[in-house]
This record gives sequence, C-alpha cells and structure tokens, in this order.
Amino acid sequence: MLIQILRLVLTRAAQELPAVVLSVQYRLAPEHRLPAAIHDGADFLSWLRGQAELGAGADPWLEESADFARTFVSGVSAGANLAHHVTVQVASGQLAVSPVRVVGYVLLSAFFGGAERTAAETDPPADVSLTVEMSDQFWHMSLPVGASRDHPVANPFGPESPSLAPVDLPPALVVAPGSDVLRDHVHGYAARLKKLGKAVEVAEFEGEQHSFSVLRPFGEAADELLRVLRRFVYTATER
Repeated sequence: MLIQILRLVLTRAAQELPAVVLSVQYRLAPEHRLPAAIHDGADFLSWLRGQAELGAGADPWLEESADFARTFVSGVSAGANLAHHVTVQVASGQLAVSPVRVVGYVLLSAFFGGAERTAAETDPPADVSLTVEMSDQFWHMSLPVGASRDHPVANPFGPESPSLAPVDLPPALVVAPGSDVLRDHVHGYAARLKKLGKAVEVAEFEGEQHSFSVLRPFGEAADELLRVLRRFVYTATER
C-alpha cells in the first residue's frame, strides 16, 4: 500500500512540476545500519553521472527528457536525512558527479535527532503520526551499535559532526510540519545553515503531521506544497 501511495506522490510531482523523478531504493535497518543507506544514495548519483557521461548512449527515457545540469536531491523523513548527507558529499567534493550538477535540495519532514530533548519532544503536539518513542526506536535500530542520537548521521550539528561552514551547499528548501515531534530539529537545522550564510528557505505547514506529503498526498496542504516546490525549483535553477 505504501509503495502505491509513493508512486502516486512521485507521479503527481513529475506531472505538475514538471520533472523527471527518480526514486532511489536503499538498504534498510536493522539488517543494514547507517551509513549503508547513505552509501546507496551516493551510488545512485554515481550511476546518474555515468548516464550523463554517456550522452546519446544514455537510457532513452533520460536522454530524451532529463537535464542533468538541473538536478535536485530530495527525500521525505528518513529519505530527507539521506538527501542531506548525499548533498553534503557532493558539495564538499567527496562525491564527484560532474557533468551532473546538483542545484538544490529539498528536505520534507527531515528525520534528524539529537541526544538533548527539544521542546516538541518534551511536550509533543497533539495527534502526531510519529511519537517520541517511535523516533527513539527507529534510531536504536538504524544507528551504528552503541551510537547516540548525536552521531553525525542523526545530528548534522552534533559535537562530532564535521563543520558545514566550508561546504558550498546548493540552495535548500526545508519543509517543517507543525504537528511533528521532530519540528524543532528541522527548524534548528535550517537556522544553523542560515547562520553559516547558506541559502535556506523554510516552508512551515501548521497543523500537518510528520510525512504529511506521503500520508495525505492530495488536499490543500499537498497542493500548497507542490506550489512551493515548483517555485523553489525554478528559482534555484535561475541562480
């Protein structure tokens, strides 16, 4: 059922942006703990680079429609966490993708964490789709054995996380649902990037739950999200 919903979401995005939308499959925890999924995201971009290098020899559906120089990385929830880490690898030069050019990234309901509880975790909003207990359990199953929620894969600004100050990140769109126990982590992420002088846009959706874009792919919030995405995509590619 979830796969069918995701297909609806991606198909709608492809039609209404419009864009070529590629869905990346990655290994799942607890069988494959982080950073395995991040490696899979990086491998996908390496594959995409190979397609771009082929030119006329690329898969026809990419050759005919894709603009490799206007690539965006995005994800929802855990996928947004992976999108951050893969984008950092590209922007810092750890991952060579040219002639692919990542011109922006979009984090929807990003699944970030931290050892210190935030206000939203201490006093959760009503009717959340993701509880603090669920979040803790997901981290317990996915982080390296023995790691805390301040591990760099969970907390991009944790005590052991590398500085993002020298990283030439592309513009970011950060979508923050109001009824989400992780909302303070999302806002904190955006605020720290802004403090470093990075280009960040925050789109707040009051009353919406974690992963609302997938849980309710149609309706007013989903329509507004697509309008925000469309504006961000075309603004970012004009820079």
